Amino acid sequence: MISIKTDREIELLKQAGHIVYLTHKYLEPYIKPGITTKQLDKLAHDFIISQNATCSFLNYEGFPASICTSINEEVVHGIPSNRKLKNGDIISIDIGACYEGYHGDSAWSYPVGKISEEKKYLLEHTKKALYEGLKAVKAGARIGDIGYAVESYAKKHHLGVVEELVGHGVGSSIHEDPEVPNYGQKNTGHILKENMVIAIEPMLNLGTANVLMLDDDWTIITEDNKPSAHFEHTVVVTKDGCKILTGDDNFE
Repeated sequence: MISIKTDREIELLKQAGHIVYLTHKYLEPYIKPGITTKQLDKLAHDFIISQNATCSFLNYEGFPASICTSINEEVVHGIPSNRKLKNGDIISIDIGACYEGYHGDSAWSYPVGKISEEKKYLLEHTKKALYEGLKAVKAGARIGDIGYAVESYAKKHHLGVVEELVGHGVGSSIHEDPEVPNYGQKNTGHILKENMVIAIEPMLNLGTANVLMLDDDWTIITEDNKPSAHFEHTVVVTKDGCKILTGDDNFE
């Protein structure tokens, strides 16, 4: 069931989203060659706790860490480990924080040291695809409008659109209705209403759109082992657009 949030709920979701944003900003200087993803996980965990929040992902359906760390060909749900980041890697860090029972959720992809022009292209245009999706959001629009905007931009830039994984509603659960695919047709799907809260999260690949799951039952990788990027914001639907809850309000 799709819920319309009250003003109080939106205020709590805003606080949770801000903590997620601050956690990303806190981690960013540490994303360098030589650090392990487990160290990043510990930094994020301790920072979220320091903000009087809890880690939304820790033990969620058995997930064993506080953040998801997905490197290069890993699309999403990478489990932090003793793997060290290397110069030339890219890493998607997906962070969820729960504040007074409400969640914030945002993923961002980062370069590690100096990366290839190909990977720069992937990061640039996956991020821009997210903002194209955000521009399609307003009360009265439809879920399909968002997917159409993301998919059209991605295909124009020759990037593979992962279809098996989607955005979602956010509230007192980290994943709520509706699903928000990164593909679709205009004027289809659920109608967006004021005070709905959704996470939009393009996952785009340099090669094929096809993905596989590793034996850990969490990590999703590209079928052709080419790099993937992931950018996500949680937003509240407004009369004329949307307000980003997990970052600043500047559309880029």
